[in-house]
Amino acid sequence: MIQAIGLTSNPRKELPPAVDDVSFEARPGRVTALLGAPGAGKTTTLRLMLELQRGRGITYFRGRPLHEIAHPSREVGVLLSEVPGHPARTIRGQLGLVCAAVGVPIRRVDEVIEVVGLVSLCEERLGTLSRGMDRRLGLACALLSDPHTLVLDDPAGGLSVAEGRWLHGILRAHAAHGGTVLFSTDDPKEAARTADRVITLEGGRLVADQEAADFARTRLRPRVAVRSPHAARLGALLAKEARAAQRSVEVVREDGNRLSVYGSTCADIGETAFRHGILVHQLADETGDMGPHATLPAEGLASATVVTSALLTSASAVSIPTDDAPTDDAPATVEPATAVAATGVHTPDEPGPTTESRTRPAASPGARDLPQLPPPIAVRQAPSPLRPLRYELRRATGVGTGYLTAITVLITSALLSVLLARIGHTPQPRLLAAWPRECPLPPAALGAGLLGALAFGEEFRHPALAADRGTVPRRLGLLAAKLLVASATALALAVLTVGCDLEVLYLVYGRELVGVPADWLSLSASWIGLTVGCAWAGVLAAGIFRSTTAGLAAVLAVPVVVVPLVQKTLAGPSVRKAAGFSERLRELLLMQWPFGGARYIAAGARLVAQPVGGALMLSLTALLCAYLLTTLRSRVR
Repeated sequence: MIQAIGLTSNPRKELPPAVDDVSFEARPGRVTALLGAPGAGKTTTLRLMLELQRGRGITYFRGRPLHEIAHPSREVGVLLSEVPGHPARTIRGQLGLVCAAVGVPIRRVDEVIEVVGLVSLCEERLGTLSRGMDRRLGLACALLSDPHTLVLDDPAGGLSVAEGRWLHGILRAHAAHGGTVLFSTDDPKEAARTADRVITLEGGRLVADQEAADFARTRLRPRVAVRSPHAARLGALLAKEARAAQRSVEVVREDGNRLSVYGSTCADIGETAFRHGILVHQLADETGDMGPHATLPAEGLASATVVTSALLTSASAVSIPTDDAPTDDAPATVEPATAVAATGVHTPDEPGPTTESRTRPAASPGARDLPQLPPPIAVRQAPSPLRPLRYELRRATGVGTGYLTAITVLITSALLSVLLARIGHTPQPRLLAAWPRECPLPPAALGAGLLGALAFGEEFRHPALAADRGTVPRRLGLLAAKLLVASATALALAVLTVGCDLEVLYLVYGRELVGVPADWLSLSASWIGLTVGCAWAGVLAAGIFRSTTAGLAAVLAVPVVVVPLVQKTLAGPSVRKAAGFSERLRELLLMQWPFGGARYIAAGARLVAQPVGGALMLSLTALLCAYLLTTLRSRVR
């Protein structure tokens, strides 16, 4: 059950708030439509409910606000605008990514794909999907975690009639199994046809909260649909008789041989046609069009939604062929939407089961003909520290950006190493790293920093992790997973770069340039520390500034800005050398380091004391503190 109380958006300078004191309820087992013209405040209302936009008021989902629910995506399935995913990711990869994020078994992907009809397109890229397929994917993401509540913003917008009918069937099936469904639309005919209750907004205010039947009777304009081969003549006769009788009757000519008559009845029109010998193929009462002068928009009179029909079958009054199949332009007869009684649904006054152990109630008898839903998730996965790591691995390997970056780094590094060897006067360590003195960083370090920046930059550009909350959550587990994956990627890139450079130098120049330096251990530690440090700097900076560009800029700022400052500080007259560090450390701890540990500690201290090492340590410390500070601030808010 959804209870929205006093939703009000923040004022917009001189303009009134987009949403002003909106309160309503959406009950379980029923489909509720939020109706309004474009700009009426529907999307703002949904964003206020989901705490994606600041304002006043509160919304309870089964008695709890969203920020107090441990796993919001397990309680509320959300579809707002386009599916927030990387265009190069496949449908299966996108759903697998969401599964890893919300802790759903990966087999759930196949179940949901089959329900939404994307089995044949599961390997298609998100950037190539049509509007209808994108809506199906968004619905699949919303249903993936088996939520109790669905909140959808204009889910049928831009869909064909058949696709819209299928989508509303899915929503009806979800409600029939005891779920709560709330969707927004600007089409009153769609609301009257598919919803049990219609909530109407105008100018950001609630103007009506009605059952669908009451809405169709009071806010939609009734009319009579007529189809005749002599539609023009019949329309002229109806208008003439209305003027003679001084009655308010409006006749609107539709496409083909159709008429829409406002202010008359089937009986009066049938008598007029009978008196003048006019053949009528169809005569029906409709309640699905707000008329040409209505305030709320209706997309054309020709696509009216028929709620009740009264066809004249008397051959003495009107000749109606009985063996003709209904044509495509004939309005379909649809019964009014009725509330579905769901069993096992708990109200806020009666605490129900948690989402982790919730099982779907049995469907009502009327739900047999509705589309099938994915099977309920009986057992939820327990919280695991490996969940963020699984998510990050799927994110990093799901698109080709990382592979393309690594290949570019290897090729650039190999070409630079050959060029530096050709020029000469380059030390062996810089030659193996392809690091000219004129460049602030070698290609491997720049590539590691770029991949680290993409780890958070892609999240903010394509927020697949938090489609239900609008932004990437600042969790320390997610940060640790990104740092760990970035470290492994940087380590692999560092090793592969040196290996490729050695092979290329051997092929071009022979053995004279591929000798191993005597101090290879300390050089290897410095090389790995540089690449991993750049990757971490990219991760932290992109997480703080929410941009890949900012993350890469922070990586370049280390050698360009921070290293000169550290060098200037270390060159000052007040700086003393840390000679005898390992001996003093052993004297302080009163123990002898086993296996030559003092040597390794002294080597580590020398690495940190170097300008680049000190600059990286200083930068990483500052970025980590800034990330933790922003995390604490967001939690306080």
